[in-house]
Amino acid sequence: MGYGSRMQDGNPRRPSPSDRWETLRGALSCLQVRPMFQRTRTLGGPVRRQTNPQWRAPTVGCRRADRVRRRDLFELFGGAVALWPLAGIAQPQKVPTIGVLVVGSPGSEQFWRLFREVMQELGYDEGQSIRYEFRSDQGQVDRLTELAAELVRLKVDLIVTWFTPAAQAAKQATREIPIVMALAGNPVETGLVASLARPGGNITGMAGVGAELAGKSVELIRDMLPSGHRVVALANAPDPFSKPFLEHIRLGGAATGTTIDPLMIHRFEELEEAFLEMDKDPPDAVIVQPSLPTKRVAELALRYRMPAVSVIRGFAEDGGLMAFQSTEVDLYRQSAVYVDKILKGATPADLPVQQPTKFELIINMKTAKAIGLTVPPAFLARADEVIE
Repeated sequence: MGYGSRMQDGNPRRPSPSDRWETLRGALSCLQVRPMFQRTRTLGGPVRRQTNPQWRAPTVGCRRADRVRRRDLFELFGGAVALWPLAGIAQPQKVPTIGVLVVGSPGSEQFWRLFREVMQELGYDEGQSIRYEFRSDQGQVDRLTELAAELVRLKVDLIVTWFTPAAQAAKQATREIPIVMALAGNPVETGLVASLARPGGNITGMAGVGAELAGKSVELIRDMLPSGHRVVALANAPDPFSKPFLEHIRLGGAATGTTIDPLMIHRFEELEEAFLEMDKDPPDAVIVQPSLPTKRVAELALRYRMPAVSVIRGFAEDGGLMAFQSTEVDLYRQSAVYVDKILKGATPADLPVQQPTKFELIINMKTAKAIGLTVPPAFLARADEVIE
C-alpha cells in the first residue's frame, strides 16, 4: 500500500503530514547502517575479526515489507527542500520614514491633508508601508532649526518641507538626506538650489512663484480699487523670501503708478502694533506675505476695515478679502510624486525643480461687505471662486 498507508473501514486512507513525518524518521533511522563485524589489530599481532559492539539488528519498521519506497522518500525530501526558501520571504522589510517640516500657517493643514492623500494613491499606506514624522513651528519660525535637527537625529529617509523657512532650516541641518520642497518661494533667489533645471545637492521639489503673484496682486488691487494709489507690503523679516516678495511688489507698483510702503514684521507679536500704526494713515490695501500668521492678519484687517490680499487660498478662506495663488493641489501632488521617485532610487539632483502653470483668483464677498467695499461686477466676473 506504499509508505505510511493506513486502513480505515477496510479502505486505504491518504496519509496525513504527521504520518509522512514519522515514516521519514523511520526511514532515516534505517539508513544508520553499521557492519556486524569489524577488524581489529593488536600491536605486533595478527588482524582479528570480531563482532562490532555498536551493531544492532534492524528494527521492525526496517523490514523489507515495511521499508519506505525510494520514490516516496524522494518526495518527502523534495517537499522539505521546497519549503526551505520560504523562511527568507517572511523577513520584514524596512518601512521608510518621511520627515515633514512646515511653517505654522493655516495653509499647512491643507498641504498635509492633500500630500497624504496623494501618497496613499501612490500605494503608501500610513503605518504599514510608510511612516511620517510631522513637525510644525506652531507660528514660531525660530523653532524650525531645532525641529529640522530633530528630524536628522531620527534618521528619517527623506524630508518634505512647506514654505521657504522650513526648506532653509532643512538645508542647514543636512547635506545628505534628500529634501523635497512641497512649496518654496523663488528657491534660486533664496539660495536653496543652484538652478531650476539642475538643482544640484540634495534638494528639489516645487518652486512657488509667490513673489511674482504678489507683484501681480498690485495690478489686481488697482483693477478692484481704481482710486487706490498706496499699498502697504506686510513682510516677514526673518523669512528669506521677504526679499523677492518686496522686490516684485515694488516692480508691480512702478508698473501701475502705485506707492509701495514696506512694513517689516520681526516677531508675530508686532502684528497688532503694525495695524495700529497703519490705522493712523490707512493705506488703500495691504499685501500680506504668506509665511506670516495669515489668519491673525485677516482678523486684524477685518477689524480695521482694510482690504487685504495674499498669495495663498487659506487667507481668503480665513477672512482676507482676496487671494491670488497657484493651484496648490497640483503642487502637492507633484511633490508626492517626487517623494515616490526618490524612495525608488532617484536622486534630487537629477529631478528638476518644477513651477506651477495654473492660477486662481478667490474673492471673499462676505469680507467685502463687512468692510464696506463695493467690488466692480467686471472684476468679480474674473474670479475663479467667490466666497459668499
